[in-house]
Amino acid sequence: MTEDGVISASAGDVVVLVGTTKGLFALTANGERNTWKLSGPWFRGEEIYAATLDTRAGRTRLLVGATSSHWGPSVYRSDDLGASWVEPEPQTLAFPEHTGAAVAHVWQLQPASDAEPDVVYAGVEPAALFRSDDGGVSFTMDENLWGHEHRPQWQPGGGGLCLHTILPDPEGGDRLAIAISAAGFYRTLDGTKWEAANVGIRAPFLPEPTPEFGQCVHKVDRHPSQPDTLFLQHHWGVYRSEDFGGQWTEVGADALPSTFGFPVVADPNHPGTAYVLPLTSDLFRCTPDGRLRVYRTTDDGQSWDGLEKGLPQDNAWLTVLRDAFTADRLDPAGLYIGTRTGEVFGSPDAGESWQELARHLPPVLCVKTAVLR
Repeated sequence: MTEDGVISASAGDVVVLVGTTKGLFALTANGERNTWKLSGPWFRGEEIYAATLDTRAGRTRLLVGATSSHWGPSVYRSDDLGASWVEPEPQTLAFPEHTGAAVAHVWQLQPASDAEPDVVYAGVEPAALFRSDDGGVSFTMDENLWGHEHRPQWQPGGGGLCLHTILPDPEGGDRLAIAISAAGFYRTLDGTKWEAANVGIRAPFLPEPTPEFGQCVHKVDRHPSQPDTLFLQHHWGVYRSEDFGGQWTEVGADALPSTFGFPVVADPNHPGTAYVLPLTSDLFRCTPDGRLRVYRTTDDGQSWDGLEKGLPQDNAWLTVLRDAFTADRLDPAGLYIGTRTGEVFGSPDAGESWQELARHLPPVLCVKTAVLR
């Protein structure tokens, strides 16, 4: 049953936000994650590329990056689980006048760690990083990244020149990393100076296959207790780094049906465990052999196992985008997938079994989750 108005959830419940091309939906369940309720849509007719539910510091704040075909992008917030919404002034998330740029989409809304309970980051198109120090009410552009010497040479990927991944320091320090399609992975170790960190990532589509930057990085994730260990899904491979992107090593080339795909998800409970969802190829961006399978490594990418119980295996030519696969923080982790054909699948047991949570939604752009405190 679908309803508007409010997300019905309380402490311990799991909320899964589903951003689509036609609005925002939400799925809710208790900690057992067996029975789900669908609510929404909010922002009907708008594209939802980014959403988050911020549960830090006692708040329950929804932040949603919505793009109207008429009015353009905005970041909305709700402190009552969707019963009411506040739209900031247009200049709240906007490029400074000297840049001559305008926000096309908000691609990522990322709360910082509990150590910085009021900090929220936003990644936008054209690629830029914004920071909020008031829980997402107002944002300021990172001038150092915008002024990076590489920026004039950054080229857009198929989805645009988007800053789609933000990895804050879990201890609240100055280290921060971002990924841009198709500029690559960048990091700052002191909160000021940004450097390209793509050593080891191949880019066979470029004249120089191992450039300093220009890699088409699709997504990056990490285990919360091992912030230096990163898993990266690239346009042409899956990679792992043990030193916060200082050096990358390809993993899975001989074990996965394809190394092309968009999302990568690190298991929040078990270091060394991560999940990818391969697609056939750059030219045929559908699940290999028409089978929806999630691949899991438990040994840092040395081996991968296909997980398919409960997922469609017959003529399932599906596509999953970079932010449409995520994990909750329970143990075992719940996994959630949204497809371009409007299905949402969930697993309560780290991928061992799956069920269909919703169908016939608009094309899914992002899936984000939180456990209410």
